[in-house]
Amino acid sequence: MSKNCAVVLAAGEGKRMKANKPKPMMEVLGRPMIDWVLDAVEQSDVEEKILVVGAYGEQLEDYVGDRAAICWQRERLGTGHAVMMALDFLNASDADNVLILNGDAPFMDAETIAASLALHEARQNAVTVICAALDDPTGYGRIIQGADGSFERIVEQKDATEEELRIRNVNSGAYWFRRNELIASLGQLTTENAAHEYYLTDTIYILKQEGKNAGVFVTENADVVLGANDREQLAALNDIAARKLQKD
Repeated sequence: MSKNCAVVLAAGEGKRMKANKPKPMMEVLGRPMIDWVLDAVEQSDVEEKILVVGAYGEQLEDYVGDRAAICWQRERLGTGHAVMMALDFLNASDADNVLILNGDAPFMDAETIAASLALHEARQNAVTVICAALDDPTGYGRIIQGADGSFERIVEQKDATEEELRIRNVNSGAYWFRRNELIASLGQLTTENAAHEYYLTDTIYILKQEGKNAGVFVTENADVVLGANDREQLAALNDIAARKLQKD
């Protein structure tokens, strides 16, 4: 049985929330979103966890306590840069695989984490992109797959052709990596792009260029892609969570 760890990206400031707290501390059904995420990770038997925190990170550090290690992203230079902040943790770990997920996506569930890991290992993937099939994928990056189901690329809405816009599989922002492959590919990231940031998704293309397997797992839980950038979207998450509770 493999040993696995998780890097939770929790540095989002959430300025549009108009609250003096980090976005993962905003509440869904009275509980901070980070609680929901950590519960899912723990229920899927991922042993070690680290949170990458930024603005108001002390609040997360105090709240999480000994549930996870903490590292800081003092400058926000992209998702790849956020994961780089956890390199000491990753280098010290003896985990086989690393789960990367967002601390403000409260509906990521243990079943999705476990099933995507099973596919990741069965296919001997260097990286597996967790995605969801949405009835209305408008606004999301589409996952383009090869004939064998492997990952080819992510196409943003504004760059997609009409055919690509009909694709329903979208990126959740969560990934499984083989730990050693992740560390090596992070070392090859550059900021040679329009935003001058380190993109985590560039690691996937780096691994593909090296001939490594890049796979896709499609979860049946479409809500894993949901997050909130403002109070209106947060209210929508609360409504969805309340409906889920009533069904249970």
